[in-house]
Amino acid sequence: MLLAYPFRVLVPRRAAPEAATSTAVALLLLAGAVGLVPASVVIALAAGAGATVAGVRLSRLAGRRRADLSPRTAGVLLDAAVVTAGLTAVVLPLADVGSTVAVLIGSLVVAALSGLGLHRLPGRTRASAGVRLRRSVESSGPAVGLALAGWLLLPRADLPGSTRLVVALALGGLGMAALNAFAGPRRRSGAEVCRGGVLLTLGGLVLLATLPTEPVGPAALLAVPPLVFGMLLVAVGAADAADSEPAEPVAAAWPRAVLPAAMLLLAAGVHLAAGRAPDRTSVVLALAAVPSLVLRDLLPAGGTSTTERRAAHRRRAGGAVRHRHAAPARWPGRAEPPAAPAQHHSGRAVDPATPSGVGPAWATDDGAAWSALNRRPVPAGGGGPGDRAALLDALAAIGDVPAPTGALLLVDLHGTEGVGPTAREDMLAEAVHRARAVIAPDDLVTGCTGAGFAVVTAAGPMLAYALGTRLLTALSPPYRLGGAVLRVQTSIGLAELSGAGPADVLRQAELARRRAVQLGRDRVEWYDAFLEEQLVRRLDLERELPGAVARGELDLVYQPVVDLADGQPVGAEALLRWRSPVLGTVLPAELLPVAEDLDLIGELEWWVLDRACRQLSDWSVGVRELWMAVNITTRELTTPDFVQRAAAVLAAYGVPPERLVVEVSEPRVAGDLSTVVARLAGLRSLGVRTALDDFRAEHASLAQLRRLPIDLLKVGPELVGARPDGQPPLIDVVVNVGERLGVEIVAEELESSAQVEGARRGGCRYGQGFALARPATAERVEAYFEEFPSASR
Repeated sequence: MLLAYPFRVLVPRRAAPEAATSTAVALLLLAGAVGLVPASVVIALAAGAGATVAGVRLSRLAGRRRADLSPRTAGVLLDAAVVTAGLTAVVLPLADVGSTVAVLIGSLVVAALSGLGLHRLPGRTRASAGVRLRRSVESSGPAVGLALAGWLLLPRADLPGSTRLVVALALGGLGMAALNAFAGPRRRSGAEVCRGGVLLTLGGLVLLATLPTEPVGPAALLAVPPLVFGMLLVAVGAADAADSEPAEPVAAAWPRAVLPAAMLLLAAGVHLAAGRAPDRTSVVLALAAVPSLVLRDLLPAGGTSTTERRAAHRRRAGGAVRHRHAAPARWPGRAEPPAAPAQHHSGRAVDPATPSGVGPAWATDDGAAWSALNRRPVPAGGGGPGDRAALLDALAAIGDVPAPTGALLLVDLHGTEGVGPTAREDMLAEAVHRARAVIAPDDLVTGCTGAGFAVVTAAGPMLAYALGTRLLTALSPPYRLGGAVLRVQTSIGLAELSGAGPADVLRQAELARRRAVQLGRDRVEWYDAFLEEQLVRRLDLERELPGAVARGELDLVYQPVVDLADGQPVGAEALLRWRSPVLGTVLPAELLPVAEDLDLIGELEWWVLDRACRQLSDWSVGVRELWMAVNITTRELTTPDFVQRAAAVLAAYGVPPERLVVEVSEPRVAGDLSTVVARLAGLRSLGVRTALDDFRAEHASLAQLRRLPIDLLKVGPELVGARPDGQPPLIDVVVNVGERLGVEIVAEELESSAQVEGARRGGCRYGQGFALARPATAERVEAYFEEFPSASR
């Protein structure tokens, strides 16, 4: 039944005899695999049945009377090829010259007859040399992957290394060529089905010549499915090509990408499961797939030259833009629109009053969503929907080609917020003028929301990324406007044109541009699916976080700190959790960067300090003398009234100052070291203890450690264990420095008993981590403390 299914998919007509034969062959294979029927008998019966059914159909095609002799000639030649393939398999056990030689001779005859038959078959498509070159480059990588899979799966004991490599390469080439036939633009045409059947038949004969056949073993049964299936497809495809009109070109790209990768993963799994290590040939074959991945991005789609491809983009996209710009557009800040749009040399409508022909700002019916993505409103007075709609039409027109390539680059310029509308327009015009000096003459440029523009290029992804870096270089020099010098930063988002609709491409480029802004600007970011997940998550966080304190969604968990000498708890660290009903539990690593960007970090940290002091007050009842550590960012620590507000919180809950530990992260201290030193000194004057978190033990860190008034130094597990270079751990150095400065060492993030023991041997007084105690709610941590009634620090 598995072999019968493809006839329903690949061939639009009914193929009952072929389906029945495939079912019978599947049952024969099952019987041969379990040992009920000898493998040689299975091969002979299956090949004979397949050749008989295919030969009958092809003989009918050869016997038809028609004026055009090409189908009849093709039928005769293909019939002879199928019969030869069947006879090769049937007489294999009787061959006196050796099975491999017999199969090779039969394969050469089949290849010659099939080639002549395909040449005479109606419905063939003739591609240009450029198209054939690009298809070869695109197919070479997956073909090498299939060859690598064959190399890993072919039996080692029965084949010399050179023979095994040749067979693997042959199987990879034949298999990829068959996939191109069955998944290419003309995959539903009879000629392509017939061509794919020929390739499968030859692949089956190659396997039959390679796999051990004396005595014929079960491994040789692997040659039966492609051999029989290929012969049947040759007959069905040839008959369909003689009767039907050529099919519409609709490519199915996923089989050519997915199936070779799946085969390679399967082969690698079998290879590793057998306990074999990768050999030199496997590594060479894996590396051989890399050049094709680079070349496919450098070659223009369709195999045409770069000039021809860009001209096609210009004709398609330019016509769409002209259509959308039939009505004049307005620039922001201009009272009247121009009298009539002029035409640029590329065919796009251009505002004649605007230098370089940059279009108006985008303002569309879905402008609210667009503005939300940009986090700023569309300028009032912006033109109608012309530019964005024109860009979408241009992208749609480019996407109409069978294999579109190219990219959309969204360019955003930062630093124009303080200038007037006229200066902003002049700066944008100068930016477009600079951009035109580095892009191709036929690349499209149009306006964009705010201070920016869009570039549509026909170049492949790698060349488009290189174009983005050139745009960064061209747009970075200062702009001189009316005697003033304006410095701007540039963020560029890049999205490929293939594989998505125009609106999706535009959205992807905008998401990539937003990522470039988040990562510091002056960079080009390439869209990928993981990037979109991150940005959508970020937008959700930005939407839900405001008001989280008022809604009571914040919570604290506490992780105990333990004295490594006797295992007694000495304190705990308060860790923030956001229990969002929409997003679930959000950890500080994801929460705090968003809070800083939204200027909510102060509200969150003062809530944490207040709640932690209240909890510490509850825990201080009785004989326990535990401390509570609270993380504070340098941004909040350096506020002028931090010390006074901290003193007020301690007084409100009656907490002794020495029970509170304020932690600050070491990597962020250097930015405002003098102010941080002053605030930490102010806290120590109150009696509050201070700690330096995330200490890295670098030269600069050790140098500034002398200036910081701290009581505790927290180090990570990387300083406790052995270093990669084989040198002893650095914890000894840190402990010696701490002893000289009167600073206690806390080893944090200890997740194994070995790390705990290493911290203890290294001289760390305190430890913290999953290996000692996990973060938990206040009630559970209090129960944990109850297990140590003598805890008193």
